Amino acid sequence: MPSPTSSSDELPFGISEDLVQSPAHKAAGISETTFDGLLATPLKLHEDLKEGCGGQLWPAGMVLSKYMLRQHRDTLKGKSIVELGAGGGLVGLAVAMGCETDEPVWITDQLPMFALMRRNVELNGLEGRAKAAIYDWGSAVPDGLPNSPDVILAADCVYFEPAFPLLQQTLRDLIGENTTCYFCFKKRRRADLQFMKAARKMFNVEEVEDPDREIYGKQSIFLYKFTKKA
Repeated sequence: MPSPTSSSDELPFGISEDLVQSPAHKAAGISETTFDGLLATPLKLHEDLKEGCGGQLWPAGMVLSKYMLRQHRDTLKGKSIVELGAGGGLVGLAVAMGCETDEPVWITDQLPMFALMRRNVELNGLEGRAKAAIYDWGSAVPDGLPNSPDVILAADCVYFEPAFPLLQQTLRDLIGENTTCYFCFKKRRRADLQFMKAARKMFNVEEVEDPDREIYGKQSIFLYKFTKKA
């Protein structure tokens, strides 16, 4: 699958998508998924948009969850794991539920998402396997979180261009010598490609080999692996 290529980021009549209000989303409620049978017990996720768009499922989160459940079910023992921009916690909770882990999976986002993350941890009975924390990109690593986790999960974090420098700073803060960041996003605007261009200057960036890559690539979803440059 080739890397994403530029395309117009404008809607008809020359109105930028950045200035257009998103269409109405579904009402608050609980969704369940087994990720196409990868989980024996469905993961329950309370979705609620009243505190922001992170309160619902997004495509890149589903892609990254399925990849981790297929390819890393047995490789995370002894690994410290942090999810960035978790929203309701989809990816981190999928990993906590379906992968063999020895340490709690940290799901992190800003304050408006904190109650939703905690609710979803409790909804799935994962209090001993997952922890929610507030993490504002660009700020110091919160107390309790590993400073250089073994694994970082980031899905659909590329959506708001003014936040790109803050996300880049957080990735620089967290990605250590032994860190692997799995970074999945849906390309929506030209600016998303600029984020990836900057990321390649800061980190080693590889597109992940995934049997489903051709399928989700048709939806302009891409999955990369970031590691620290020598």
